[in-house]
Amino acid sequence: EALPVLEAHLALSRRYWPHDENGILVAQTSLAVCLGNAGRLDEALVLERVIHAKDVALHGASHEETILSGCNLAISLTALELFDEAKTLNRDQLLPPARRSLGADHDLTLKLNHNLAAALANDPER
Repeated sequence: EALPVLEAHLALSRRYWPHDENGILVAQTSLAVCLGNAGRLDEALVLERVIHAKDVALHGASHEETILSGCNLAISLTALELFDEAKTLNRDQLLPPARRSLGADHDLTLKLNHNLAAALANDPER
């Protein structure tokens, strides 16, 4: 039931507030979460790639919002068994800026470490 509402919200945000990039990112994130919860992981992944790329462009790689969107992307990659991409994203693109800007003990940094461990542990080619 939530999916059509979130799709309409995103469409209206794009139509009436096209310059509110953060508001559109929030609407896209809500839609991606809903798609993932509905088992539509491939669709959620496409949207999460867009969200993360926009966050990098808008905020930079070390911003907490960017790291969070990257974390969501990495979780989806692991769920879809795209282990190599999940490992590379976590290890090379997310963890270094997270450690620098947030610190090694920050909840999000710890979550990234967990995501990397999950990708490593579940990869049959490790």
